[in-house]
Amino acid sequence: MTSFYESLGADRFASTPATAGPWSAQAQHGGPPAALLGRALEEIDEGTPRVVGRVTLDLLGPVPVAPLAVTSSVLRPGRTVSLRQAELSDESGRVLARAQGWAFPVLEGPASSVVPLEHGPDDGHHEDPPPSWHRGYLDAVEWRWVEGAVTRPGPAVVWMRPLVPLLPGEELTPLQRLLSCVDSASGASAALDPADWNFLNTELTVHVVRPPEGEWVCLKAETTLGGGSVGLAASEVYDERGLVARSAQALLVTPRQP
Repeated sequence: MTSFYESLGADRFASTPATAGPWSAQAQHGGPPAALLGRALEEIDEGTPRVVGRVTLDLLGPVPVAPLAVTSSVLRPGRTVSLRQAELSDESGRVLARAQGWAFPVLEGPASSVVPLEHGPDDGHHEDPPPSWHRGYLDAVEWRWVEGAVTRPGPAVVWMRPLVPLLPGEELTPLQRLLSCVDSASGASAALDPADWNFLNTELTVHVVRPPEGEWVCLKAETTLGGGSVGLAASEVYDERGLVARSAQALLVTPRQP
């Protein structure tokens, strides 16, 4: 695997096997599409440098491992902040995912003290995923587990590092690296056995305090269940210096059919 996507020109992209999620070789993990839409949000030129401070991604259906198209626009222009949008469509033109991001000016401002975690990537260890899971995206990312495991329900702390770029010859930007990883919070902190329950994230909201530095992103994730069909997966996101973002995902929780 050399990248998550390959360019087909004119904002069209071929999806590689590295995008495939754990449930099927034909359906993508949420991380690569989030990063691809984040790339589109970042590339909008409004005349002055801006940084994306919040991203909301709505997943409108499964994203196939197939050719895709990306379009982008400015929904609300502004002299100080703007609201941008990017959409991901299949070859029929059906919109599969939509991301909106608030873009803020690049300025020097006050900062809170940055407190690093007590552990780093070297303190984590490898955990094998269930043998029945598809290994596309899982093998395109290096995982180092500090607390919990993908095979054990409960909160988790895991360091992640994408091993492939979004596109050949392009280095992942800090936002793209963050978005390619943070969708994994709902799986890392699974509160239910996936053999008995579906817990599908319908959206992803990420508030970015500052761009992450370095190759590694750490998710400190926990899933909360309310006793019905709605769940919440939330995470604090760190780099090796300290906190960089917070994320939340609304989960559709349903029993698996026998």
